[in-house]
Amino acid sequence: MRLAGVVVCLLTIACSHPAPVEKKSYTFRGKVEAVDKNARNLKVNGENVEGWMGAMTMDYKVDDPSIFDVVKAGDQITATVYDGDEILHKVEIAGKDSKTK
Repeated sequence: MRLAGVVVCLLTIACSHPAPVEKKSYTFRGKVEAVDKNARNLKVNGENVEGWMGAMTMDYKVDDPSIFDVVKAGDQITATVYDGDEILHKVEIAGKDSKTK
């Protein structure tokens, strides 16, 4: 009987926490204006991403720091971005065969 009470209690706790909502993703495109390895960010002149952010130049963090070994100012990049954050995910340099992740 005691075990049944514990199970009911655990089920109640598990059910009371909503499942995480998956964030909407968008394709980001832009031209790298500067690379700052020390700050671990890229200054990118980004195109308009409808529903996420208007066209602008700003500094972005990246999800994979290995991109700093290959990206340089002047490169055109694509990346995935998500609602609620300003991090570039899965950055790829346009025209290169290899991906960073």
